[in-house]
Amino acid sequence: MADSCLGPLISKASSPSLLLHSPPQLLFPFSSFPKPIPKPLVLSMTSLQCSPSPSSISNSSPRPSQPSLLVFSGGTAFNGVVEELKKLTTSVAHVLPVSDDGGSTAEIVRVLGGPAVGDIRSRCLRLSDQSSAEALAVRTLLGHRLPLDPQDSKSQWYDIVGGEHSLWKGVSRPYSETIRAFLVYFQNEILRRPNESFCFSNGSIGNFFFAGARIFFQSLDAAIFLFSRVSDIPAESLVLPVISTNDRLTLGCELWDGTIIRGQNEISHPTSGTMQPVDKGCSSVPALPSRIKRVFYMSNEGGNSLHEVFPMVNASVLDRLSNVDCIVYAMGSLFTSVCPSLVLRGIGEIISSRNCPKPNQYINTLLVPKDGQIPIDVQCLTSQGIFDVIMVDSVCDPKVGVIFNPKSLIDALANLIGR
Repeated sequence: MADSCLGPLISKASSPSLLLHSPPQLLFPFSSFPKPIPKPLVLSMTSLQCSPSPSSISNSSPRPSQPSLLVFSGGTAFNGVVEELKKLTTSVAHVLPVSDDGGSTAEIVRVLGGPAVGDIRSRCLRLSDQSSAEALAVRTLLGHRLPLDPQDSKSQWYDIVGGEHSLWKGVSRPYSETIRAFLVYFQNEILRRPNESFCFSNGSIGNFFFAGARIFFQSLDAAIFLFSRVSDIPAESLVLPVISTNDRLTLGCELWDGTIIRGQNEISHPTSGTMQPVDKGCSSVPALPSRIKRVFYMSNEGGNSLHEVFPMVNASVLDRLSNVDCIVYAMGSLFTSVCPSLVLRGIGEIISSRNCPKPNQYINTLLVPKDGQIPIDVQCLTSQGIFDVIMVDSVCDPKVGVIFNPKSLIDALANLIGR
């Protein structure tokens, strides 16, 4: 991975773009604050993904004593532990970036503009109800991807939006009419732009529904609320965009050699300018020409070319960040999944001001998968104020190698919160 040798230690800066000091031994941190707020811990992860949980979780009423968490993550790697996390707590605020520029998200943003919704849709689906046949049918419909072949994908899309596809089987009329209304609205928005040819290849039905709702309401938060209700996400589980906006935002980064890279996928999966599909399940990608100095946001709103902008963080994120028992920096692509949230003004300030006995401002503890591929220099970590390194059982994934065992990871988290 392009950033797999770059660590997450963060130095607070006065600008919204935080300078990243990157020791090569450390990857994905996570900062944890046990109940009550004054005596927390902090930990960090060093794996790219977690394997999916083998069993599904049935819905249950929230436990009064369950801890509250806030998770900074992207839309892929942390999904593997969401099911297992439900066994510990459902009181979780999932904070996700809105700058993804890959897959069907990129095509939606290209033609219709607006923020990227793919990561948010992905997490909503993972949190959705699975306790009934209809809930599973809705989840299957919104999780469906169209074929890769452009003609086949367009044909299947017309069947779905016309209500004739077999995916609608098992979805009751109230649900089907609600979902289909926003799919039709999405289709109408595409037809209103005759100069832009929309490609449905590998398109996500959930992304199309999400985009239709966002454009209709002119509100990303309203679209998330609708999607959460349709997919029956527990009320105490929140999916929060780190930036609540209707504008298109592009992630950029500056390397130490002065190079500026534009676009999330060009940072995490550099292609040297070639057009090729991104395999997010593979960690073997070319390295960047130099280490990353900082990440920042760019936009062409109000101008003809991309320029650096300083968007405001979602106020709901700041509110939750100030009150949760545990703050988690999840595994994934550090510079494109976690840092897009941390660089916003107010995030780092709240984390560093939490009244807790941390060895440094952001990280207390490092979680590491046993037999992992990333070397851990305990002496180096200690010199930086991280004294607690916990080994967690791992499993071997055929695509990405050694990764966290989801149950062992959540058990380790539960033990830390309970200290």
